Amino acid sequence: MNRHHKYKLAPGTQVREENFGLLFYTYTGPRLFFMPCGNLLGTDFFLGRWSIGQWLDRHPESKNDNRLPGLPQSLAKLKDKGVILEC
Repeated sequence: MNRHHKYKLAPGTQVREENFGLLFYTYTGPRLFFMPCGNLLGTDFFLGRWSIGQWLDRHPESKNDNRLPGLPQSLAKLKDKGVILEC
């Protein structure tokens, strides 16, 4: 996992926390995208202020989450679909 990547929401995208993880809603569809990450990431992560590594350092409980290995692939898919942007 590249610990230096930062992400922000693409224009016209909103995100909210749900029990299963995160729900993304895009106005350019409209489309819904689900990220089953539990509480591994919060909506604040997508402000583009923190890299993945910085986020995990600030939330040490996330480092033991069994969903962590799938995080890079999930973020890459959201980026490919134009839901989030790398910054």
